Amino acid sequence: MPQNARLRAVTDVAIATNNGDIGGGEVMMLRIATALRERGIRVTVVVPRAPDAVAQVAMHAGHTVAVLDADDRPEWMRALRRWDARRRTGVLWCNGLVPAVATAGHRRRVVHLHQRPTGIHRPLSVMARARASAVLVPSRSMLAEVPHARVLPNWTDPLPATTRLRAPGDPFVVGFLGRVSMDKGIGVLAEALRMLDQRHPGAFRLALGGESRFVSDASVAASEAALAPIAPITDRLGWIDPADLFDRIDLLVVPSVQPETFGLVAAEGMSARVPVLVTDAGALPEVVGDEHPLIVTAGDPTALAEKIVAASDGRLRADVDAQYARWLTCFSPDTGARHVRELLSELAP
Repeated sequence: MPQNARLRAVTDVAIATNNGDIGGGEVMMLRIATALRERGIRVTVVVPRAPDAVAQVAMHAGHTVAVLDADDRPEWMRALRRWDARRRTGVLWCNGLVPAVATAGHRRRVVHLHQRPTGIHRPLSVMARARASAVLVPSRSMLAEVPHARVLPNWTDPLPATTRLRAPGDPFVVGFLGRVSMDKGIGVLAEALRMLDQRHPGAFRLALGGESRFVSDASVAASEAALAPIAPITDRLGWIDPADLFDRIDLLVVPSVQPETFGLVAAEGMSARVPVLVTDAGALPEVVGDEHPLIVTAGDPTALAEKIVAASDGRLRADVDAQYARWLTCFSPDTGARHVRELLSELAP
């Protein structure tokens, strides 16, 4: 955290969205806005006119919302820079690289990066951090790409404990929740289940929650091609409430092949006491804990299939009570609010 840009006592925070649509970063932004408001901070959520999904959710949650006249990313960045220079009175919390780049060089900013900077985003992230009062990332694994940042772990809302009871003879149901794309490991998961169905016909099913939002056409085509061979054992659920998915499954698999900056779905499964299996991609082991028994090498469908079988027959068993205890300690709303309070107290003189 830069030491030469201490904030005055924080009483007002404008929190600027990365996108007008809702994604994982925007979900966290709204949780942060709520935590700030509960701290007694006056919060304004700053959004573009379109898309308006974030604006609608923020207003429904009772937040003050500033809607800027912008319909695409360049317009949004220009409008936000003008608004920040002319109208902002307190601290600006830049929720992502887009608002951070748009306001680069401005003072009294918190730069919160949810994605690993790669390619052109690397120099942009350096520029975005200029004069920032604090730079935040969601996991220790991101510190290599964003040096001198502070870790503010994501958190999730509590979920009811799953009521799933698998009847004898029923298939073992593997669950996936999130963006249906190759970087999230759909290809690896599909191949693992294809192998399992070939060896144990009818013994395994996939409950697939999520859709291909924010995904390239090439990745969509590759994902659909990978899923086609297991269509008979796949239930395509689309966007589904996590609690509803968890009540349908015996094991939540987070099969990412690209390094994750956090792993919200894994934390949600921990909250609901669903056994969680993750790859070693990025921060996922950091979320479940390095001693968690269900961690597999990313990108290896054979190893993933073997781990699923071991989970199904009890040879490897996730301690769901220990998972829940870790969620409660590390990733619950109370913990998140405490981290925000600590951050504010350190930023204030």
